[in-house]
Amino acid sequence: MFVGRKAELQQLNTLYRQDKFQCIIIYGRRRVGKTTLINEFIKDKDVIYFTAIESTAKDNLENFSKSITALDNANTDNAPLYKDFRSALIEIGELAQNRKIILVIDEYPYLARSYRPISSLLQELIDTRFKNNANLFIILCGSSMSFMEKQVLGYQSPLYGRRTAQLHIKPFTFYEAAAYYKNFSSEDLAVVYGITGGIPLYMSFITDSLSLKDNIINTFLTPSGYMYEEPFNLLNQELREPAMYNAIIRAIATGSSRISEIASKVGIENSTATNYVDKLAELSIIEKEIPAGTAGKSRKSIYSIKDGMFRFWYKFIPDNNILIQRNMPEAAWANIQPHVNEYMGKVFESICADYLLENYINLPVQFQNLGRWWGNNPKLKRQEEIDIVAAGNDKAIICECKWRNEQTDKDVLETLLERRKLLSWFSECYYYIFSKSGFTAACQQFAKADARIKLVSYSDMLKI
Repeated sequence: MFVGRKAELQQLNTLYRQDKFQCIIIYGRRRVGKTTLINEFIKDKDVIYFTAIESTAKDNLENFSKSITALDNANTDNAPLYKDFRSALIEIGELAQNRKIILVIDEYPYLARSYRPISSLLQELIDTRFKNNANLFIILCGSSMSFMEKQVLGYQSPLYGRRTAQLHIKPFTFYEAAAYYKNFSSEDLAVVYGITGGIPLYMSFITDSLSLKDNIINTFLTPSGYMYEEPFNLLNQELREPAMYNAIIRAIATGSSRISEIASKVGIENSTATNYVDKLAELSIIEKEIPAGTAGKSRKSIYSIKDGMFRFWYKFIPDNNILIQRNMPEAAWANIQPHVNEYMGKVFESICADYLLENYINLPVQFQNLGRWWGNNPKLKRQEEIDIVAAGNDKAIICECKWRNEQTDKDVLETLLERRKLLSWFSECYYYIFSKSGFTAACQQFAKADARIKLVSYSDMLKI
């Protein structure tokens, strides 16, 4: 089932209908659905689809030759072997003289590593042969974020200036992910989003014909479950020192958020730790945060786990691994279940941020920056935190997000109003309280007295 990606699919089809040469760059982290999007786009079109492999240039050239033959002949056993990539690409250009052809090179970084001149060759052929061929539609796709951003899209890349569009494919938002399922309860929808992070491949292993508990047991809490070994599979696939990266993620998951803390926990120098966390950030596994609304002036950066599946895994699997290995998933779930609401706190903040973005044009502040804020309270001499600050130039929406079973009372609103004083650089603020279980009568009465206050229940959030 193909869901979501409506804007990306529409953009690709719009580009396809244009009467000119196209070179589209599609990139994003692994498992995010790039290939699925491409397959949906090309399903009714003439296409040469080549997926590069981690092998030699010779192997990739053989597979590329077979892909060209497959355009008109399903049997590629006796496909002619082109003498080099130049000859193969020129042949594709000739085929596209008389009909519209899409050339997809998936896993482009693998090809570029096996045959280093490929980007320069494509640059030359685009400049001398392809750019005036309106029937040729090239897609270069890759999962290595740093390679695609630096070696394909970057200023020093031979392909710089040759692309006609680029699509950065990101995980589904909560609202996109929710459309994938029909039978989960509203609360289970949020938890499923929290454990998959909106990654389409992970979502495909969760079925709404089973309970949330059975899904988590089947995917995370059994040795044969797909998600049980997924973090290690992904680290092994992407990184040269997976054990060290695993240790760094574990350190962040257990509370180390600053470089000095991470380095101390793992036993390495700060500068070395910085290199590791930067690589994990490139893979969208962790993220670097600064207090929202500080316009990049704050130096109080911290690191947190960004990927929802990684966050869930590192919070619960290591401590229950002995039970999982002994095929005792019910016992592991009994340990995890009481802490799911606590885990969902950060997930709910992400869902609330998606709500603000979905409602952007109707909000009182057209913000440019969105995220958490934290800082010192000089009066109380302690650190304070605001779940979400959506900051415009001199105005902001500040939010508290409560994922708990009881209704939210007015004390949460009073605390938020008090913390607003710490954001003195904003001339005006609006106050949003998001609550899983609604609001007490006292909270609702308190909010009525100020038009800048808005109470949003989780059920209200689902209505959009």
